[in-house]
Amino acid sequence: MKESWGFEPGDEIAPGRSVVRALGGGSRFEVFLVWDDRLFALVVAKVLRPDAAGEERYRDELREEAEALERLAHPVLVRGFDAVLDGPHPHVLIEHLEGGTLRQLIRRGGAAPLEQLLPLAAHVAAALHYMAQAGMVHLDVKPDNIVMGVPPRLIDLSIARTLESAASVRRPLGTDAYMPPEQCAPAEHPGAIGPASDVWGLGATLHHAVSGEVPFPRPRDARDSEDPLVRFPQLEAEPRPLPQRTPATLRELITGTLAKAPADRPSASELVLKLEPLVADLPRKLVFGRRSSRAR
Repeated sequence: MKESWGFEPGDEIAPGRSVVRALGGGSRFEVFLVWDDRLFALVVAKVLRPDAAGEERYRDELREEAEALERLAHPVLVRGFDAVLDGPHPHVLIEHLEGGTLRQLIRRGGAAPLEQLLPLAAHVAAALHYMAQAGMVHLDVKPDNIVMGVPPRLIDLSIARTLESAASVRRPLGTDAYMPPEQCAPAEHPGAIGPASDVWGLGATLHHAVSGEVPFPRPRDARDSEDPLVRFPQLEAEPRPLPQRTPATLRELITGTLAKAPADRPSASELVLKLEPLVADLPRKLVFGRRSSRAR
């Protein structure tokens, strides 16, 4: 069972920073909506769980996330406001975003409509290009980490790395279904993790959103398998076919992002340029990029 701080509404995680309600969390973090007196606003606090707070490696990971949030500023990336790396409740403070995630949209309605998906894809690809230009990679692009909105927002920089740090990774890192071969087996692809890995993550996300299913199905208990080909079918298998209704240009684009070799994938900036004509053909109110100033 995951350890919890057991915070109640009104409890302070730091001076002038009080809990409004719990939002969820993961294996290492609890996530809370909090009121911050200095910002005079509702924000989100990602707090290391009690069993993780005393571990130096987890504090180091939190420090890296805080540095990434401070370094990056883009309209499609979640914003960070503060970090408390010492003391009893180490945490980062990020903006509170209204709206559901792409994962929730898929769960409710299956495949996402192209009117939503194409602008979203172009925005996220633009954010990935920005990160690459800033010398960083996200490494966990997936439907859970995209908040729907105008523009959509890419969240969770908890495993983001500098290009140098990413190239030195030697163990699987990320979320299995959206990891390229070089993230699944980095020891067999030394130095290969980089911007092209995020392109794969976006491609796997788009495949899931278009089809309503992950691109590389596997047995239910595969996560615990010692056989890498069972846990990571993408190491050898080809992605399941996209629905026949998928426009040919989009099909080709998604297929390209899921190329096994990083060098065979388009760059994030190339994705934006290829997506822009598709977005331009949508109803005018949804047009992306430089044309949006003329939309009504």
